[in-house]
Formats: sequence, structure tokens, C-alpha cells
Amino acid sequence: MTLGFAKMSGAGNDFIVIDDRSNVVGNDARELAKQLCRRRVSVGADGLILVVPSVGHDFRMRYFNADGTEADMCGNGGRCVARFAHELGVAGRRMSFESSSGVHSAEIIDERAVRLEMADPRALLLDTRISLRGDETVVHRVNTGVPHAVLEVRDLDGYPVLEMGRAVREHEHFMPEGTNADFVAVDDRHTIRLRTYERGVEDETLACGTGATAAAIVLAARGEVESPVTVRTRGGHELVVSFYMSHLGFCNVSLSGDATVVYRGEIEQSGG
Repeated sequence: MTLGFAKMSGAGNDFIVIDDRSNVVGNDARELAKQLCRRRVSVGADGLILVVPSVGHDFRMRYFNADGTEADMCGNGGRCVARFAHELGVAGRRMSFESSSGVHSAEIIDERAVRLEMADPRALLLDTRISLRGDETVVHRVNTGVPHAVLEVRDLDGYPVLEMGRAVREHEHFMPEGTNADFVAVDDRHTIRLRTYERGVEDETLACGTGATAAAIVLAARGEVESPVTVRTRGGHELVVSFYMSHLGFCNVSLSGDATVVYRGEIEQSGG
């Protein structure tokens, strides 16, 4: 069996994207994600995205982490799949699609940039104190499609993200589902820097769209930033998070930035 795919980058997050409207992958998606996302021995990626049919919208997005677990949403993945669907002819420049976290609108801005309307953040909880590596640490929680824990740090470049990210991700406070861990530093009212340890990838990634959104929302709730917020990622790209904030909470949240096709190819899969 031959599967066509696109290798895509969303501000440094990389994905394998497949048109599965004919249900060729089907129930093999989790194993396929684990096989194809392995770096050095396969295509390599942070996750696998499938485009599947939708009733009432242009398409449905299914997202699988590199470890094979299915996640409700991926911000950068959502921007990449929007470009993929547009180039496939499945959707126009403006589109709506489904994910497990809800319905999203997206717009192809130009040959590089895509804007994605995110779900309204929920479960925002500031100033949670947990014991981390023997020290009391303040974390902030929010769900921007998937759960995130946000920590402000002083020396972001020198911070041990891999070690501390894993400790946060696996902390008993966030079990049983675990959490993504975002480490952030504020440059000014409209600019932050971010590093993220992603659940399911189990490593630091070059960018994280839901993480960028989570960090911006948390810092706005704390009065440290205001919309729009430019998020400088570990990979050197910039994401822009825009939102409306009131005493009732946050709404009209969008994520904009690079979403491009790196290359296209075919995968030979043995029949089952």
C-alpha cells in the first residue's frame, strides 16, 4: 500500500500530514504515528495529522502524537492542516474544520502565514503551588485545547527544560492525563519568549501553538502582557496570539504564523 504525505512545518513544529478521507489508514493510525514519527530511522516528526471527512464542515482533523497517543488539538498542526487542505482543494482560503476540541476557523493569509481561530481557553487557574525537585514552585494552569502548565523563569536560555519539563509533565498534581509544560520569559507588554516540553512527544519541541496560546493567556490574566502577543519560539520563529479579554474571561483567540510544506513523498506500507 502506498500512502502520499506532506512533511510540514508550523513555526518549527513538524508534522506528517495525510489525506485519509477514503479511510486507508483507519484503525492503524496510532501504530503508523509511532512508526513514521521516529527520527533518524523514519520520516521523523512531532506528530501525525489525518484529514478525514466531516459533516457540516470542510474536514475533520485527527492528531496523533509521536508516541501514538491521540490528542484533542494541536495549534501549529491545525495551521498546517489548514494549508494542506487548501492546497488539496478540500477547503478555500477561509475554512472551518473539526478537531476533538471543537470547531475551528482558519484563513490562509499568504504563501507562508496561516491564522487559526482557537477554542476559548478553559480551566484557567493561576498561582498553583507544587513541590518540584524539592522546591515549592508556582505554576499556572490552562487548557487551550490540551492541558498546559505555565512557569515563568528568569534565565530561559539556560533553563533545564528537558529535566524540569518531564518533572512537571509527570507530576502527580496533573495526573492521570499529565500536562504540557511551558517555560516563559516576558520581554515587554507585547513580546514573550517560550520553550515547551510536549506531552506525547516527551521532549522539548521547537514550537508549540497551544503552548504559545497558553502562555499568552496566563500572562495576560496576570496583567503582564496584552493582545496581540508575539511569542518567540525555541526554533527562532515567531507566533502571534491575539485575544479579547474581559472580566468574563477570554474569547476570540487566534494563533498566526508560519505553516509551510517542507516536502512531499510516498510511504510504502505492507498490507495487513
